[in-house]
Amino acid sequence: MTASVPEARIRLAELPPLSLYVHIPWCLRKCPYCDFNSHEKRGDLPEREYVEALVADLEAALPKVWGRRVHTIFIGGGTPSLFTPEAIDRLLVAVRTRLPVDPEAEITMEANPGTFEAARFRAYRDAGVNRLSIGVQSFSDAKLAAIGRVHGADEARRALEHALAIFPTVNADLMYALPGQSLEEAVADVRAAIAFGAPHVSAYHLTLEPDTHFHRFPPALPDDEVAADMQVAIEQALGAHGYEHYETSAFARPGHRARHNVNYWTFGDYLGVGAGAHAKISLRERIVRESRIRKPASYMRAAVAGEAIDESHEVEAAELPFEFMLNALRLVEGFPIALFTQRTGLPITAVERELDAAQREGLLARDHLRIGPTAKGQRFLNDLLERFLPGARHAAPARTISISPRDISRPS
Repeated sequence: MTASVPEARIRLAELPPLSLYVHIPWCLRKCPYCDFNSHEKRGDLPEREYVEALVADLEAALPKVWGRRVHTIFIGGGTPSLFTPEAIDRLLVAVRTRLPVDPEAEITMEANPGTFEAARFRAYRDAGVNRLSIGVQSFSDAKLAAIGRVHGADEARRALEHALAIFPTVNADLMYALPGQSLEEAVADVRAAIAFGAPHVSAYHLTLEPDTHFHRFPPALPDDEVAADMQVAIEQALGAHGYEHYETSAFARPGHRARHNVNYWTFGDYLGVGAGAHAKISLRERIVRESRIRKPASYMRAAVAGEAIDESHEVEAAELPFEFMLNALRLVEGFPIALFTQRTGLPITAVERELDAAQREGLLARDHLRIGPTAKGQRFLNDLLERFLPGARHAAPARTISISPRDISRPS
């Protein structure tokens, strides 16, 4: 079922909010399930050289976003907390001197409990980081070992406890449907995060992504029915403690939604700098996607020469409905109808047939103000998204549909 998209170029009445994504690609050890652009640390990290490359990359991109205010910054990886607070401070100072950054901007950094030090966390806060996302994954030593994490449960608890005392808001990243995990164990992890008082929890279903160790040598995972029961139980546990389930895998107490990720999901713009980083930049009559060179050494050489971009292409009008829905239908509450035109430059009638079909199948609900997934649509999100693929008529998609928010900025 192909969207009836006009041949004319799009025209945006106003540009969407702008975020900045910074990718730091090194980690202590590559996890067997990870398909992100991450590289194991070998010896000393080239902090100074990499920050210089990030700044050069940013400067080369300035003409595309000139005069636009940055509302959120996300420093992801890899494990950004491998970089010293001094390096993060230099980076954020460089950003602020080159771009207008909202004084109230949300500035998130990812951290691994295996790199935790209380003094280090305080120094990141002093550098301007005001939201920490901690890769806890599980509070069970056995489950952490099963997924190849370098930290233990005690380290995760200490890191989360100190982060909550230092940062205004903290996210606890959890995974479920882990090798050998029971329903009770999955819920116990979530209850532990609740007990600590983490204001934001991300709960991701472990998936076996291509080009990973787990894909080549798959472990024994809970079956689909058990995993579905885990998802329901996790949602119920968090909901009972006042967490809003606002996106497929995201839960927040009031006032603690991830503003950076919400900008992704509402099809906002993001400039991405760093090895393998991706960007989506809107201009008045076109939307452009970019990706940076992936290998850190190659990226650093190219960035200082102003040539960090590996690929750049304009998103065709026929692809925009799917691109928009891939993001916006992750939101449990859906989106205002007017947002579709604001972000794509296309009328909502361009997807009328697809909306009608999804509504008839019970995957989508809408009225004169909003469009959003039903409970069934949330459970079968890939099926819902397929309805909007260009040229698709409920066939297997030509591209993989991922529902990990990290994949938005790296594809996170």
